[in-house]
Amino acid sequence: MTTIQDVARRAGVSTATVSRVLSAPERVTAATRAKVEAAVAHLGYTPNLAAKTLRTLRTEKILVTVPDISNPFFSQVIRGVEEAASAAGYAVLLGDTRHDEAREEQYAGMLRRREADGLIFLGHRLPDTLAEMVAAMGPRTPIVNGCEFSAGLGVSSAHIDNERAAAEAMDHLYGLGHSRIGVITGPLVSPISRDRLAGVRAAAGRRSRAEELVVATGDFSIESGAEHGGVLLQRAARPTALFCFSDEMAMGAMDAIRRRGLACPRDVSLVGFDDIRFARFLDPSLTTISQPTREIGHEVVRLLLEVLSGRSDAPRHVTLPHRLVIRASTAQAT
Repeated sequence: MTTIQDVARRAGVSTATVSRVLSAPERVTAATRAKVEAAVAHLGYTPNLAAKTLRTLRTEKILVTVPDISNPFFSQVIRGVEEAASAAGYAVLLGDTRHDEAREEQYAGMLRRREADGLIFLGHRLPDTLAEMVAAMGPRTPIVNGCEFSAGLGVSSAHIDNERAAAEAMDHLYGLGHSRIGVITGPLVSPISRDRLAGVRAAAGRRSRAEELVVATGDFSIESGAEHGGVLLQRAARPTALFCFSDEMAMGAMDAIRRRGLACPRDVSLVGFDDIRFARFLDPSLTTISQPTREIGHEVVRLLLEVLSGRSDAPRHVTLPHRLVIRASTAQAT
């Protein structure tokens, strides 16, 4: 590998002069600059940007990890991150962890090696490497959580009130006269799934309907919505409404409704969660909880910049507003 010393020897100048030509060419005479540039071209020299980063201790990069890059919900959050990061002069590195702990640790190592100035993770799990950093650095740790919320992680976060949002979805169905409601959750290892289920049970409890709830555990995917929706609809006391903890699962449940010769919302009302860009184009259009995805992206970057600038002395948890969007997939119970 060609080094800066090799370039200096060929050009007959000092390494400091080579460095000046590469970083501030206007400070070097035209003749000297020409000799150095000729040496660089002949030797194929590439400056060691990693070494420069270590000297300045800034990379101007932010690392973002997502648990499932194929989930369209995350695309709008990432767009918000990109917008806010770019406005602040940062580039964004994206990692798809695929719910895999080893991959999470792999990306965590990038932050530990200072290959990025900070990390935003959109899942619920803090890898051991990052947990150790938080324990050692406290609120100065350049790590922020988006979408999920767990105060025990010790990092700032931006999210919605998932419990309240789920309760509002259930209140909407109860208000339409539905009493037998099937619920398809996300993985209960996730705080957002547990919070949404708590909201479901609270809404049912207020109406003394808790015993009529039927709950299945999905994984936020279309396939799990189709699978669990089909099982729920085969029950002798078939639910008259389904509430899915993601729009993707609601799309799968809509397919399950059709495959059983039923119609939505005539036979089964359906509610999703997230308001992904496809939700309003379904047939029927999907009633759902709308999350402010791009605003979440903006907010997690703002929180991270507070840490990087030394303006954060304690983790901050920002709750952004959600909205129940009522469309054609829900109707009065018959």
